Parts: sequence; C-alpha cells; structure tokens
Amino acid sequence: MPETQLPAAARHSAVGLREQLQKDRRALCEHFSTEGEPRRLLSQHRLLVDRALRSLWKEAALPGSLALVAVGGYGRGELFPHSDVDLLVLLPCEPDAGLKAKLEALIGVLWDTGLEPGHGVRTIDECLVESAKDITVQTSLLEARWLAGSRSLYAAFTGAMREHLHPLAFFQSKRLEQEQRHGKYQESPYNLEPNLKEAPGGLRDLQAILWISRSAGLGENWMQLAERGLITATEARQLARYQKFLSELRIRLHYIAGRREDRLLFDYQSGLAAQFGFVDTPSKRASEQLMQRYYRTAKAITQLNTLLLQNIGVQLLSGAESPPEILNERFQATHELLEARDPELFERQPGAILEGVLLLQQHAELKGMSATTLRALWRARAGIDAGFRRDKANCALFLQILQQPRGLVHALRRMNQYSILGRYLPAFGKIVGQMQYDLFHAYTVDQHILNVIRNLRRFTMVEFAHEYPQCSRLMAGFDRHWLLYVAALFHDIAKGRGGDHSKLGMRDARSFCRTHGLTREDTELVIFLVEHHLTMSSVAQKHDLSDPDVIEGFARTAKTERRLTALYLLTVADVRGTSPKVWNAWKGKLLEDLFLLARRLLRGDGIGFEQDIQAKQEEALRLLRLYALSDEVKDKLWSELDVAYFLRHDAQDIAWQTRTLHYRVDTDRPVVKARLSPIGEGLQVMIYSRDQRDLFARICGYFEEINYSIADARIHTTGRGYALDTFLLLGPGNNPHYRDMINLIETELSERLQRQTPLHPPTRGRVSRQLRHFPITPEIQIRPDEKGASFALSIIAGDRPGLLYSIALVLGKYNVNLITAKIVTLGERAEDVFLIAGEALFKPRTVLQLESELLDALQLK
Repeated sequence: MPETQLPAAARHSAVGLREQLQKDRRALCEHFSTEGEPRRLLSQHRLLVDRALRSLWKEAALPGSLALVAVGGYGRGELFPHSDVDLLVLLPCEPDAGLKAKLEALIGVLWDTGLEPGHGVRTIDECLVESAKDITVQTSLLEARWLAGSRSLYAAFTGAMREHLHPLAFFQSKRLEQEQRHGKYQESPYNLEPNLKEAPGGLRDLQAILWISRSAGLGENWMQLAERGLITATEARQLARYQKFLSELRIRLHYIAGRREDRLLFDYQSGLAAQFGFVDTPSKRASEQLMQRYYRTAKAITQLNTLLLQNIGVQLLSGAESPPEILNERFQATHELLEARDPELFERQPGAILEGVLLLQQHAELKGMSATTLRALWRARAGIDAGFRRDKANCALFLQILQQPRGLVHALRRMNQYSILGRYLPAFGKIVGQMQYDLFHAYTVDQHILNVIRNLRRFTMVEFAHEYPQCSRLMAGFDRHWLLYVAALFHDIAKGRGGDHSKLGMRDARSFCRTHGLTREDTELVIFLVEHHLTMSSVAQKHDLSDPDVIEGFARTAKTERRLTALYLLTVADVRGTSPKVWNAWKGKLLEDLFLLARRLLRGDGIGFEQDIQAKQEEALRLLRLYALSDEVKDKLWSELDVAYFLRHDAQDIAWQTRTLHYRVDTDRPVVKARLSPIGEGLQVMIYSRDQRDLFARICGYFEEINYSIADARIHTTGRGYALDTFLLLGPGNNPHYRDMINLIETELSERLQRQTPLHPPTRGRVSRQLRHFPITPEIQIRPDEKGASFALSIIAGDRPGLLYSIALVLGKYNVNLITAKIVTLGERAEDVFLIAGEALFKPRTVLQLESELLDALQLK
C-alpha cells in the first residue's frame, strides 16, 4: 500500500505501540499466571487494545463522520490472548478513492502494530444487507461497542440493527446454527481432542444463550435470566462457574500454544493439567483428570443449554397458546415438548423416567422434554438404584427403548447426557468420559459405544442403504436385530478395569441378559459378540484369506451363519466408530471377503478352493474375450503361475494382469501398470520385472517419496523368476487426485526399476502429535509357519512415513524374500504381518541380529 497515504507520525507511532502492546501483554500474562482471574484478564486486554486503537484512529486523521466500532467477541469485551480483534469501520456513505487509500493504510498499520484485525468497512445499509443474509454476521454486529469517531453514526447504526432484529426469527436461526455446529462434532463433547469453543458444551453454547436472551430483552447475564424465571439462581451460579472454568482454560491454552488455538490437543493437555494443579496418580494421569473435569463441565452446559433454549422458546412463542395434548395419565405434550403432568411424577414413580424416554421415541412430533420435566428428571435420577434395575417393569421398558423403530440413538444420547444410562447400567457409568490412549480411537469410550450403535442403526434405515448395501441387506433379514445394540453397549464397557475387556464385558452382558429375561439363544449370541468383537477384524487384516485353514478356523469360531452375520455387522460398525481415519474401502473388502468365505463353509458348500480357482479362471477368460482376446493369450503367462497366485487374486485382477502381460512375458524392461482401484478407493499398481535385489525396498522407497501409503501388497514370483507384485495404494489427504497420478507412477517407477538406482538411506519421517505424546514400544515376532518352509514376521510400531521402506531395507540386507504383506494401520498404530522366506531365517543367531536391526529401524528417533 502507498506509504504517502499515511502520516509519518502514525507510522512512527505504530512501531512504538507495537512495542508497548507486547510489553503490556507480557505483563498481563505474568499477572494472570499468579492471579488466574479470567474475567479480569479479558477486560484488561480489551482496555489496552482499546487505547491502542483510539490512538491510531486519532493519528490517522480520518474524517470525523466515520466511526470505529468493536464487534464480535472484542465488542462484548471478551478478548482472549490470541483472538482476532474484530472491527467495523462504519461509513456514512460510499468512500471515494482518497478515503479508501487512507483506510487501507490504517488497516496496514493495525497489522504492523500486532493487533491482527478481523475487519469490515461498511455503511449502515450494507451492514443491514449482510446481517440479513448471514446470521453469523448479524450476531457479530449485535455485539457492537463504540470505540472512536462519530457517536451519532454509531447510534444510528445500533438503532437500525435493533429495528431490523426479529427475536423469534433470530432465536430460530441461532438454534438451527447450533444444531449444525453440534452435528460437526457428532453431537457430543466427548472427543479426545475437543474444541472448547465450538464443540457441544463449549463456550459457544453459553454465548448462544446470551445472544438470544439479549435479542429478546430477557436478560443480559445469568442472574437476570434467573430473575426472569428462566433458570434457578443455583443454575445461574453454575453457569457462571462453568463459563469461568472454560474461559480460564481457553486463556491458558492460548498462552501455552503461543497462538490462537481452541482445540485441547494432546500436545497441551499435560501442561494445562499442571497449571490447574492436577498431578499424576497411580490410576490416572493428570491430563486425564483435567479432561474429565472438562467433560463434566461440557455435559452440564449441554443440559442447561437445552433447558434454557426451551424456556426462551416457550416465552417467544407464548402468544400461540394451545391446550396440552394428553398422552396418558402421566404425560402430556405442550408446545411440541413432553411434559410430566405431575411435577413430582419421577419422585413418586421412578419408572416413569424410562417411560418418558420411550414416549419421545414413539411420538416423532415431540422435540424433547419441557424444562420443568428435565429438571424433575435430573433431580430424580438418584432413584435409579439396584431396586429400580431389578424391577421387571423397568427392564421391559428399557428393552422397548432398544426395540423401537426410530429414535434409539437420540434416546441413548439423551439418557447419557442426563446420567440416566450410567445409573441404569452402572458399568456404563464408569466409562463415561474415559479417555482412550490407543492412537486409533478418536472418542471417549462411551461416545465410541454410542457411535457403534448409531452405525448399526444406519444399517436398518433405507435412506442410508447406499453406504453399505451388503450390511443393509443382512440387517434387513436379521431377526431381533436389537440384540446387536445390546452387544454394542457391552463390547467395550469393561475398558479401563485391567485385564481382557472382552472377557470382563462378557460377565456384564451375561448379567444384563439374565436380569432382562433374554432367552438362552439370545443370551449366547450377545455374549459371543462381546467376547469376539475383535476377532473378525484381526483375522481379516492380519491373516491370509487365501489359506483354507484360516477360513475354517474362523468358521469354527462363528459356528452358525446367524452368529457370523451378527459379528460381521458389529465389526463393520465398530471399526467405523473408532475414528474417521481408521476405516477405508480396503478394510471393508477384507471383512466382506472373510464373511462370504466363512458363510459358504457354514452353509455346507465348502470353500472349494480348487473349484474356486477354476471359476476365477473361467471368469477371467470371459473378461478377456470382452477385449477381443482369444483364450490362448493366457497360456504363456498362466503356465508360469502357481495355485497361490490364483488363490490370492480375483478374476478381475487376473484378467487385467493377463491383458497387460500376455505379449511381454519375457520382457527385459520392467512393466508398471496402474489403475483406479476396483474397490472404489485408492490406486492398484501392478509391477512385473525380472527379480532383482532390493526390489521391494526400491518400490517402497518410491511410494514413500510420492507420499502414498501401501494398504496391501501381494508378492509373487513366476516360474521364470519374474516378480509379479500388486499393491493397493492410498493417497494423502481427504481427496487425493488418483487419476492424475497414474501416468506419473507408470513412467517414473518403471524407469527407476530399470536403472536400479541406489537406495537412499532411511529417513525418520515426521512423527504425528499423538505418537509424540503416546509412543508405542515396537514389537517384533518371527515364527515359522506350520510347514516350516516360510516364516511369519509380525510387527507392531508407531506408524510414520518411511516405516515400510525401513523394514524392507533390513529384510533386503539379510536376503529375506517377501511372499505376502498384510499392512494394517489403525490410526497412528501399524500392525503389519509379512510372510517371508530365506536361508537366514533358519539360523537362530542371524534371526536375533535381524530382529535387533528391525527394532532399531522401527524406533521413532
């Protein structure tokens, strides 16, 4: 921007103000570290920024008809250490070129001063237009506070904003905005790294209440809302206490991060816990204690947010009075809310708590419970005791909740939010807010369980049948599918107790089934699912599904097709419920392949691998004919391939590779062919080359360089000593451009293999934040297979870029040949299984050396 537009005094002043601002901010930080009073810091920070802005505005010599206005969080006086300074330059009319230049120069000075402004330059009419289009803009402008310039223009602006504000429409828009925001966070505060500002139960939920109440003239603060009867005085004090805790937490988070950061990342949790006075105990880390306090606070805020928004909504809609609709002798519907007809109902009849939850499921027109009913329910939750849990009528009500065709997930989340679920199932209460430091779960244990139930429910819903058609078809034909919800409730319920949580969870599940009168058959199904909820995932991802013994062993575990189907559905729902990063199409295909093979065996058809090979070959020939290729084109290549090849590849892969290689079986030049993966995600890359030393390492090194990860590797050597390897690759990010990479991979990788370029030293790739704080001790196991001809190498380590390349280099050094690779990545945890062969593996001393070098290669540092 042109310096001539800005007076020299203002430019000189900006330098001095920056230094003074930095000094004052350091003093605020030091004072806060000893005093720890969030309201005072926010107010003092706002005051020092006010002074700086007024000084700069004065020196900028702008026309007196303009006004400088604070908006947003800065406008309401809550300026956190690294938050943007939200400003509005208010104009009486459209600016000319000279004024525009001055304004641009002023904004530049603000940045030079270190204020990081979030700014807008508008007339009053433009403000009204923008606020009408965007509820976020309208909310920010309603927080306006005069800073400098024309007071009359500012008064006209605030008057126009009030005149165009419609409280009911504003209420409805803010409530919809909150629902959308909560949806981004799975409607739960129980993320392991929650956003304390935007997530449910965060600061934004508190701000939303006050925005709405101020717009409707119902109160400016919590005590004024209590005076209006919208909450009790006790609840007002609780809200003030929760706001103080979250504000202090956010202030300390900004300071410890050194920037604007609202996510409670693992990087900062331990440091924050220490600042709040938490210390490690034998059973809980300090950071876990801090997070549990946060979760309790967020849970209480979501409860009070629901209660307040309902009360405010009733006040705003009070003009449309209508008589309540009587549902039964205990409940009625008022303003689309469920209401207990007797305020003491839950105290006198605790079983009505579950009946109320059931009625919400059965009446789709009801949007929740009234505030008075919610308060009564909260007060009466202590009535859910051992006697309540043994009562057959209450047991029947709980089973009805699980069996309803709609509203189950909302019902369970509501029960969890108001501590009903944890009191009805005490074992569930113990895992509410419990952290999981396993590097692939993204949620607390209770939230993960509810996610799994949500995923199972989606299998029953027609509108989601396109997501997982196989699962939807199976669920539609599964009698009493609510038993899967019971198994999901208990599959992780014993985490954190020590020991095998699957075994411990079986006991809880058995007790539940007995208390609730489930039949022996249904009880055995639930217990089986809890005990084996990890089995199918482990077999599919870590074992060779072309091995008949693997399929037969798994089928013996399942025993019946009904149990197999139930386990498959639960496993898919479970893996998808751990974290958005864990599930991918390849894992889905592995699980489906295992399910279909085991089902064939249980139906008495037999796996029939020999017949299966013949069927694959016939289907491959049919596909080749579609390309006008005769049956004879296969002869030369197929004569070099053994049974293992046909077992490990499907007909489509066989046809694709035959079509590519039939005329160059004896080629001296490496062939690299890539295509979009048939499973719908990733790239499939085929490599055909004369076998060479370090071939696998060279391939892994190239994929590492282009930042692609190997999800699956099928390694094969033909009768003439050619390597025929197939890889499934997954690209970085959420939307990698796979199609654009095909030609690049085919060209570059074939040239690299042709030249046999020297291998570069392994690099220690960038380690994720989670692994830095929760490192995994590497584990290695080498054991011979049943025939003794090859060996299984199992590796557990923290995942990082270049990990597979490092492993390949060590294997190449010892002349160990790779037969197959099962690459399993669970979040930040790698659990890979390789089938390997080589003379070195028959020498115990050499094996020890190999294991030692592999362990060194797996270290993060």
